[in-house]
Amino acid sequence: MTGLRWGILATGGIAGSFASDLRTAGLDLVAVGSRSQESADAFAARFDIAHAHPSYEALAADPDVDIIYVGTPHPMHHENARLALENGKHVLVEKAFTLNRAEAEDLQRLGAERGLLVMEAMWTRYLPHMIRIREIIAAGTLGDIRVVTADHTQRISSDPAHRLNALELGGGALLDLGIYPISFIHDILGTPTTVRAVGRLIETGADSEVATVMTHEGGAVSTSVSSSRGAGANAATIVGTEARIDIDRVWYSPTSFRVVGPDGTVQEEYSSEIVGRGMQFQALAAERLVRDGQLEGDILPIAESVAIMGTLDEIRTQIGVRYPSEEADRG
Repeated sequence: MTGLRWGILATGGIAGSFASDLRTAGLDLVAVGSRSQESADAFAARFDIAHAHPSYEALAADPDVDIIYVGTPHPMHHENARLALENGKHVLVEKAFTLNRAEAEDLQRLGAERGLLVMEAMWTRYLPHMIRIREIIAAGTLGDIRVVTADHTQRISSDPAHRLNALELGGGALLDLGIYPISFIHDILGTPTTVRAVGRLIETGADSEVATVMTHEGGAVSTSVSSSRGAGANAATIVGTEARIDIDRVWYSPTSFRVVGPDGTVQEEYSSEIVGRGMQFQALAAERLVRDGQLEGDILPIAESVAIMGTLDEIRTQIGVRYPSEEADRG
């Protein structure tokens, strides 16, 4: 352990899940920042946190904090992460990393200038079953990978005022749900060479369904589906010339998978057994990187987070989604 002292920026549901898993892992959670003292105090009491700050600025300025987890809605990620970096803090930024590629590139540049770790909190990448899957692929067990498929479909809310349906909050299935399969596809096949996307937009202009078909270097193809209006299988498959991997529901959480040969023979079965939700593994990875003096993640390098935001930008362009802050910037 590095002895890093963690601060959490925001007090919503995802911040609570992360705080709980930090405690599960025995990491040093020392501060929380909110937009109100009341909210900060309640969160601090819930997770036994020493310092409760009534503003994000106060959290960023806290000399007892080394690294800040940013758990605000997507449009605030860039501003909040910038605040932390400008105050000399490493940052772990909730996915989707930013609202668009331009914001991601700015954080990448600032982190490099300040000599600080900038890392996307795509917790799925760090789960034990995903680590094992990458080992299997690296060993050549699957042969030449030809197809990757994944979906993230949930029935969440049809209320236009819900965060997921509000464009001003970066709402839509893509950044909240589609980020999982898109990041997974990048992980296995790399940045796509071509992107084709279709989607359905609701009355607010946000996307409720998005489907993609992409091609990758070497000719491999991938497909993804995301939806906020209906719950699907939430499974994923990696198909190679020598074997495939079937990842069970819910593939992006701690789960099980099988390696299956062309004749249907199961070559390996894996089942996750962890304590907590699983968000602690990304925090442990961040601590390891800082301890080793590395500013670039190995499992999810910042350059790859930037590339993923570029893919999401292209998908949004094709389905016709643009956020109000982007319109303001253009105007």
